[in-house]
Amino acid sequence: MASQSTQKFSRLALTGMVVGSMVGAGIFNLPGRFGAATGPFGAIIAWAIAGTGMYMLARVFQALAEKRPDIDAGVFAYAKAGFGNYMGFLSAFGYWLGSCLGNVFYWVLIGSTLGRFFPGIFGDGSSAIAIIVSLVGVWAFHFMILKGVEQAAFINTVVTVAKIVPILVFILLLIFFFNYTQFSENFFGGADMPAKSLVAQVRDTMLITVFVFIGIEGASVYSRFAEKRSDVGAATILGFVGVTGLMVAVTMLPYAVMPQSAIAAVQQPSMAAVLEAVVGHWGAVFISIGVLVSVLGAYLAWSLICAEVLFAAAKSDDMPRLFAAQNANRVPANALWLTNIVVSLFIISTYWSRDAFNFMLDMTSVTSLLPYLLVAGYGVLLARSGVGYETTPNERGRDQIFAWIAIIYTIFMFIAAGLKYVLLVAVLLVPGTILYVWARREQKLQLFTSTELIIFAVTLIAGVIGAYGLLTGMITP
Repeated sequence: MASQSTQKFSRLALTGMVVGSMVGAGIFNLPGRFGAATGPFGAIIAWAIAGTGMYMLARVFQALAEKRPDIDAGVFAYAKAGFGNYMGFLSAFGYWLGSCLGNVFYWVLIGSTLGRFFPGIFGDGSSAIAIIVSLVGVWAFHFMILKGVEQAAFINTVVTVAKIVPILVFILLLIFFFNYTQFSENFFGGADMPAKSLVAQVRDTMLITVFVFIGIEGASVYSRFAEKRSDVGAATILGFVGVTGLMVAVTMLPYAVMPQSAIAAVQQPSMAAVLEAVVGHWGAVFISIGVLVSVLGAYLAWSLICAEVLFAAAKSDDMPRLFAAQNANRVPANALWLTNIVVSLFIISTYWSRDAFNFMLDMTSVTSLLPYLLVAGYGVLLARSGVGYETTPNERGRDQIFAWIAIIYTIFMFIAAGLKYVLLVAVLLVPGTILYVWARREQKLQLFTSTELIIFAVTLIAGVIGAYGLLTGMITP
């Protein structure tokens, strides 16, 4: 059995986990999603909102890692500490579910990338062949990860370096071909784009910005593996700053080489289509290879995170004990099996989706918002209480402001997402509560407090409305 000492991650490795988690599928789709929504002016506003909100969230994660080093596994554990057992469970289950949906999106993107070269076989990534290839990939990764977390983390570090290269080449080439006249024509929205208010333009970019920032908590999830607790917060901020710079450049530069309407019409992954328009077919091939490497690497990171969340929740008695089991390589095997079974079922379901690509992206974003909201809420409660601030009381006010801004940001994201996605998330949370009941029965503990019963009732009502909407066709995936 691997010793605990061999499982420790350095600051560089933790930063790699953040970058590897964030730079996945989303960054390669930014030009098309932004081009369909807004021009450079709206994009600047959108990134200012998203960057500020996510930076505040990153600072909350940093503060919590420093002030509550006793809380491992980050995301859901903070929700439990601040808001009780059921909210902690919903956070853990929602975060895990969002990670599963994100993994499904990765495979849809792989299929749509291959569909650029083999359209009759892979289509938009949800054809029968694409689904079969995706399922083979899911289980190939599954058995590789079962061989050990360390091996998988090493591969993630290598892949993280490899996938940054095409993004940097894309940025440098578009800087070289920068056309100021084209950029200025697009600035307030292309002339041939449908009329849309600035508020609507910015709102339509919000879910993709949430998606590309998912993974900001990658170091926090792996806090129990850190050599030093202070490395968790530092890795979070370092990863955030570096990746944000890349994402803003990838979004803004295409406006200087193509009309907005042309950017809006490109096939996903849109970064490949933009570079093809600038330098020719080799650009599409080059970026497509980068997409495949990047997505497979991000998929690896998120498979690890998925299993780790279930494992940590089971270790803290928030999930059934079944998922706390580890194999001889210290991999949470049962958690990994459930994760990949659920991912496989979601992949199969994409066959019936009208737009599997954007639907999975948006669902992933919305399921991540509840855990983020609860983390920010706990940041406020901790700063108000003063726990962990005994030696640094002057930081309480600052950290409370950061956490309040993060709360406002996540609530704004829920509003921007719209009622449809909130109801669909509730549809998934309701059956998930079975796992909570199972865990509470194992420990012979009270199921719900009176407050938690109200929360469950609200979730149940929303889930029933969402299920009715799906059955009647009022809500379409």
